[in-house]
Amino acid sequence: MKKRNLLRVPVTAGLKDIYAMDMHTAYQAACLGQFNVNAFGRLAAAISVVRTALVRHQTKIQNAVELLDAAIEVLQRVREKGDETGIWEIAEEDRPAVFNGIDVAEQCIGTLDVALLAETADQLLQDVSAG
Repeated sequence: MKKRNLLRVPVTAGLKDIYAMDMHTAYQAACLGQFNVNAFGRLAAAISVVRTALVRHQTKIQNAVELLDAAIEVLQRVREKGDETGIWEIAEEDRPAVFNGIDVAEQCIGTLDVALLAETADQLLQDVSAG
């Protein structure tokens, strides 16, 4: 039996823009002292989805996962502090790691496909809801 190739629908400029807007708008809010739990959620979700999709796709873009992990590590600290104090902020010294993560996520998203991003986002949401 002949193996069927799955159709790979590449990420479009429009979808890239949605992810970029979620990440950059949230990051700007953090830099302007207007960060909140909703902005945090959009930023953390976008970076996490791209990172997890890269790993699932076994993408070998040099240092991408490591740079995304560094951003996620900062965001985990932001979350802990936000949950404890109600203050949502990215410390000045942590901003370069988050900004690099956003940059890498934007560069890498074009190597992924729409279905992989959607499946990854759904799986992460299920994991968060179950946890």
